[in-house]
Amino acid sequence: MSRAWISPFLEAQAAELNASENTLLAYGRDLMDVDVFLQTRGRDFANALREDLEAYLIDLDTRGMAAATRARRLSSIKQLYRFAYEDGLRTDNPALKIKGPARARSLPKTLDHEEVDRLLSASQTHGRNSADQLRNHCLMQLLYATGMRVTELVSLPVSAARGDPQWLLVRGKGGKERMVPLSPPARMALAQWLATRDEHEEATRLKDGTPPSRFLFPSNGKAGHLTRVRFFTLIKEIAAAGGVSPEKTTPHTLRHAFATHLLAGGADLRAIQTLLGHADIATTEIYTHILDERLRALVLEKHPLAEKS
Repeated sequence: MSRAWISPFLEAQAAELNASENTLLAYGRDLMDVDVFLQTRGRDFANALREDLEAYLIDLDTRGMAAATRARRLSSIKQLYRFAYEDGLRTDNPALKIKGPARARSLPKTLDHEEVDRLLSASQTHGRNSADQLRNHCLMQLLYATGMRVTELVSLPVSAARGDPQWLLVRGKGGKERMVPLSPPARMALAQWLATRDEHEEATRLKDGTPPSRFLFPSNGKAGHLTRVRFFTLIKEIAAAGGVSPEKTTPHTLRHAFATHLLAGGADLRAIQTLLGHADIATTEIYTHILDERLRALVLEKHPLAEKS
């Protein structure tokens, strides 16, 4: 049964490309959905034709799936069939010449300076106790100061924070490492949280012999650290407490704010690319469009002639 192709494909992605757990889960979900559709046509991955795969993409459109989702599903299909062809599971690649839907490049949501200030301020008092408040403030300061991805942030090893660092070593997508600088407020928040964290870890060790966690933001869950899902919920709570719209506030909008504010302040696009860990500068260039839109809105709203008209 060709569904058995999925597991070795995911293993290959993990071994050869060092794909993250989130990427592997996404591939798995996508391909299981494709398999279910092929079964309705009496097909599977082993004997599917190009028209079967194109019919699947049409079905996604009928279901109201966004162009970005359809493009990602097609990418998963293409990756699987490339693997199958190279491994000799098929002698052809039915997905090779299929073109994906045109993807509209929408501008990412971001936050202005005042909104970020309100988030950082609210994080200082949000939490069940003082330890939670110090952790939450540290999370928000680090996220805005570095522009890290949420998974990079919550899984930071505590060793990266030792010695009052001015830079953090971050392991990003594909296992690639990069250095990100810390602002003075972020360093202060980090030092305060680290002291409290270490006290708690030592007290736990003395009480029941539990070894200290290797993560900066430890948790009792399976992962051993604060999960991205929990942090996603947490940042919504902090936004509500700070009077910022929770709908527009996510870990990623703070990453966008980091990049947009740097660019507005005169930072070089290549430097921002390095700090964000983008493999292609074309990904970073989206922030120039955000800035262009803001400048355009500023002229339309503030220019004397615009006001008269």
